[in-house]
This record gives sequence, C-alpha cells and structure tokens, in this order.
Amino acid sequence: MFAPLSIPTPDPEWRTLEIPVPWGTLNIQMYALFILAGIIIATIMTSRRLTKRGAEPGIVLDVVLWAVPLGIIGARLYHVLTHPDDYFAGQELWRIIAIWEGGNAIYGSLIGGAVGVIIACRLTGLRFWSFADALAPGLLVAQAIGRLGNWFNAELYGWPTDLPWGLEIPSDNPAWPQGLAEGTLFHPTFLYEIVWNLVGVAVLLGLERFFRLRWGMMFGAYLIWYGAGRAVFETIRVDPSEMFLGIRSNVWASFAAIIIGLVIILVQRRRHPGIEPSVYRPGREWRPADAEVDSDDTESDSDSLDEGVEGENAPGEPAATSSSRSASA
Repeated sequence: MFAPLSIPTPDPEWRTLEIPVPWGTLNIQMYALFILAGIIIATIMTSRRLTKRGAEPGIVLDVVLWAVPLGIIGARLYHVLTHPDDYFAGQELWRIIAIWEGGNAIYGSLIGGAVGVIIACRLTGLRFWSFADALAPGLLVAQAIGRLGNWFNAELYGWPTDLPWGLEIPSDNPAWPQGLAEGTLFHPTFLYEIVWNLVGVAVLLGLERFFRLRWGMMFGAYLIWYGAGRAVFETIRVDPSEMFLGIRSNVWASFAAIIIGLVIILVQRRRHPGIEPSVYRPGREWRPADAEVDSDDTESDSDSLDEGVEGENAPGEPAATSSSRSASA
C-alpha cells in the first residue's frame, strides 16, 4: 500500500503524444520533449550570459547547431558502449542507432557536445572556455528538466525505501527487482537530481559573483558539482549497468568529472590569474554595426595584452575588452 505522500508514476499513456497527420499518426515521446525544452532554455540562458560579456547576439545558435547533434551522437554511443550486452549479444546491430527506443547517457552527450563546441568556436572565433563558462548554469537547468522524462518513463529509479516521498512503480516494470512485494516504494532519483541541479545553479552563480570565475573555472565548478551528486545518485539506482571493480561505470565517470573539474580550476587559475579580456580569441572580436570606433583604433587581446591584463587588473576590476571583430581568418 502506497504512503500518503508517495510520488505516483504518470500513466503510460502520457509517455507518447499521438498527433494525427495526413499520412497517419506522429508519435512524439515526452522524454524527447523534455530534452528539447532543456536545450531551448539552456540556449537562452547561455545567449544572455554571452551577450552581457560582449558576444554577438545570437551567436550561440552557431554553436548549438554543432553541439546538439554531436551531443546526441555522443550520448547514444556512450550508452551503447557501456551496455554492450544489450546490443552485441546476438541482437540486430541496427538497433545501435535506434535512439527512439531509449538509451542515452549524459556523460556521452558532454563529450560529444564538447567536440561540437570546439568546432563551432574555431569557426566563430569564440574562446572555448568562455563559452563553457557561459553554458554551465544552463546545462544544469537542462539536465534537471530532462530528468522529468525519466519520471514519465518510470525508469532509473533507486532502491526500495520507506520514506514518505517514495516513488510508486508498477510491479510489471522491466526493472522491478525480483522478490519485492507489490506496492513497494523506491527512491525517486530523478527528483533528487532535479533538486541537486537546481541548487547547483544557485551555487555556481554565487561562486561566479564572488570569485569572478573565468577561463573555464566556472565549467570546472560545474563538473565538480554535477559529478559529486551523480556519483551518489548512481550508487542507489537499481537498473542494470556495466561494473568495473564492483563500481558502476557512471560512478567512475562521475569521479572522472570531479577530477577533470579540479584540474581545470587549478591549471587555469595558475595560467590566467587576471581578468579574462574578451570572450573572443585575439583578432576575432565582434564589432557592433553602429560602433563608432574603427578597428585600427582598438587593441586586440594579444599575448602581450593578456600579460598586461593579468598583471595590472586587480580582482573585481572590469576586464579590458575589445569592441571590434576583424574578418575571419
């Protein structure tokens, strides 16, 4: 019997929206809609943060066009490689690309998305670390929204629990642990991660405000925060996963995220003790159409300027920025 405050699982009919079209029915998964909503909100947040720091309005779309497709490919490949028995144990190989059947991994999307951002930043002139810093809060929001899709799919839940906010799961669920009585409640790991991610947004923005996190250090803080929470939530999930040395593969990935985040902060703090001059690489700065200053009258953030900025700007002082952007090389 369910507790009064238990969390019900949405009816399976809500998992797919059936939209009549002239040639039949278009099926749209709720999970996909939540992922899309997260991408849109993260894009808006990142665009505003970049624009405030001097980037061309709307340039974030040039990055999204690369990052999102490669992020989806990375998410699928990571899932397939960490669940080999689901795809390489006699199954039809074409199911490797059957992304509509479910199976995506956030760490894979981060890797694939990072490749897309690197490519886009080379094309647009943006600094990779500047974009990553601007993206960090929106990325946590997108991940929080995406977890609602797991709730609708009744998947990735945790151990049985007697807590009043336990999650109700139908006993015919494919991941239902054998031997448990019908009506058993489970840890709502989707909710734990939503709360953790949204709290993380406030934490990251607070750290950015007080410590002026730039040069990738904001993104490093994101990796530490998300990795720490995910390492805990992953250990209480009941769904099958590849194990290495008795630890789930995604827990190892979370440990790696924490270490990478720490390395980014330590290395970048030593290499760039000053204020970041611009979100653009030297010579690629954007110049507004109504700018009154000619490019010949402005300085670009060359290596010598970087050194001067690092030596002359005290913490809290405004960055030395350039208001022009030369033609693409």
